[in-house]
Amino acid sequence: MDSPKLRALVLGSGYAGQGHALALRDTGVEIAGMAGRTREVVEQVAASLNIPYASTDWRQALADLQPDIVAVATPGGAHFEPVMAALAQGCHIYCDKPLAATAAQAKTMYRQAQKMGVKTAYAASYRYQPYALLAKELVAQGAIGEPQEVECISHFNLDPLIPFGWSHRLDQGGGRLNNNFTHKLSIVLHVLDGIITAVNGETRNDLPRAPVVSGVHDFRERRKFAPKSADEPGIRWETADAEWSYTVMARITSPTDRYRPVSALFKHSGLHPRFTDDYIAVYGDEAAIYIKGHYAQGPLYRCPRGGEWQEIPLPAHITQSLPDIADDTQRNWTQLTREFVADIRGQGRTVYQTFKDGWIYQEVIEAVRSGRGWVDVPPP
Repeated sequence: MDSPKLRALVLGSGYAGQGHALALRDTGVEIAGMAGRTREVVEQVAASLNIPYASTDWRQALADLQPDIVAVATPGGAHFEPVMAALAQGCHIYCDKPLAATAAQAKTMYRQAQKMGVKTAYAASYRYQPYALLAKELVAQGAIGEPQEVECISHFNLDPLIPFGWSHRLDQGGGRLNNNFTHKLSIVLHVLDGIITAVNGETRNDLPRAPVVSGVHDFRERRKFAPKSADEPGIRWETADAEWSYTVMARITSPTDRYRPVSALFKHSGLHPRFTDDYIAVYGDEAAIYIKGHYAQGPLYRCPRGGEWQEIPLPAHITQSLPDIADDTQRNWTQLTREFVADIRGQGRTVYQTFKDGWIYQEVIEAVRSGRGWVDVPPP
């Protein structure tokens, strides 16, 4: 017997909104409508994706469409109110990171989802990178022995004059912890099959102000709108409070006591240039794994103690288990959507990330931003 057709409303018409719509459609979900902040943009995007309903009023869209699923693809500071409204309506929720602007909001969202008995997905989705999945297999097989340390190092060399927007504001879900660290933490916890139990760190705001420029809709293209120089006449500046660099130390433990606590270091700067490759490395008592790329794009190498680094090819069974999509972000969104929608349909549940993870991640982020030293992460 065929499963009943699921219908979705997508909130957000930018890059993530389009990506969520494609991911849901790929799993057989009908995209009933899209809501965005700018009428001209949301109508154009909806038409380009053959979505029949476009609106700038998400409340009216919820009432009109009565969707089974709501995909939330707006900046993090705009998540709380529509998610709570959708939960009250009994909708399943697919939400991009960060889950909310504050840990308190994220916890409220998680608790309400539990109360309503709906399914939730949290899209810190780079854990599905093929080489991250290979690393997970190797660690589980004992290829490095007992895990002991992790390093995640990246430098993005972003333009310091990128136009002012949500990424500059903590109340809008901006900052590198919300939008870079979330993916890396997701990768590391998945590779180790671990949980984060304590955290320490600090952040730095390297952009205390940013130029105000009109016309930016897709954040990937914001650099095109940046002034050539800070000395250009007539520039209006806005104060920014989000961090652009962070250093996080974390203690990761095994829920099954398979290994002793692992020490993890996450180091990132948004503005500084890299000298060599960004990477993720996992060190054990018998060998180490090194993955090139800030989000484990690959390739992957293994070095036994006293030996030499050797590249480990990506097995066909990993690539065959994932959507046949070249773009990393879209493939990862789609894989998460596959697991989420299968769970809604009662077709088996894999361990995908939910609002519980989104809440815990915000607790971790607030602990780091506080600079209070070592902080225990609350159990879910």
